Amino acid sequence: MTDLGPLILSLKLAVVTMAILLVIATPVAWWLANTRSALKAPVQAIVALPIVLPPTVLGFYFLVFLSPNSTLGGLWVDATGSSLTFSFTGLVLASIVYSLPFAVQPLLSAFEALGRREYEAAQTLGASRLDAFASVVVPLALPGFLSAAVLSFAHTLGEFGVVLMVGGNIPGETRTVSIAIYDHVESLDYASAHTLSLILLVTAFAILLALFALNRPRPARA
Repeated sequence: MTDLGPLILSLKLAVVTMAILLVIATPVAWWLANTRSALKAPVQAIVALPIVLPPTVLGFYFLVFLSPNSTLGGLWVDATGSSLTFSFTGLVLASIVYSLPFAVQPLLSAFEALGRREYEAAQTLGASRLDAFASVVVPLALPGFLSAAVLSFAHTLGEFGVVLMVGGNIPGETRTVSIAIYDHVESLDYASAHTLSLILLVTAFAILLALFALNRPRPARA
């Protein structure tokens, strides 16, 4: 019988990463959509780096950056008694960076298409910046938020290189579904690999199908 523990762990990782990314990506995308700063291009390049860099490169630098010998890793060990590397927390941190462009880009496109007219109009009526953003921008840019949530979730769900470098292969802690599939293939257990792969394939297809269906343009009413 196929162990579904890695799949459950991957789903947990994807949900946690997606939730944190929406919080981080929203102000980043809003700033990128409205700024004229010379820093815009460098920030966009940094955000997009995970798209072009091999996952193993990102994973290696995260392994170094989060190790107990690093400043951040050492502080974490002193505070918690555990290491960021080869832990679920380390996977979350690496996944946030790895999937960041898949959260920022849909939001950036939505904010650029929306513009600032409605946002500024709400402010002239007495709304604060935060209230105008929450009550006007968020509802109008909802398809962008939905796309950001779905794409970051799906992208994190299928991680392999980054999670392998940062988390290793610890059952119940860092053994995600992609690593479990690789292990099953290595041990010639193709039946288990097929089961997990099929579940992942169907899940990814269902997520994308729902996204495209929900974002499909509605016909104008007569």
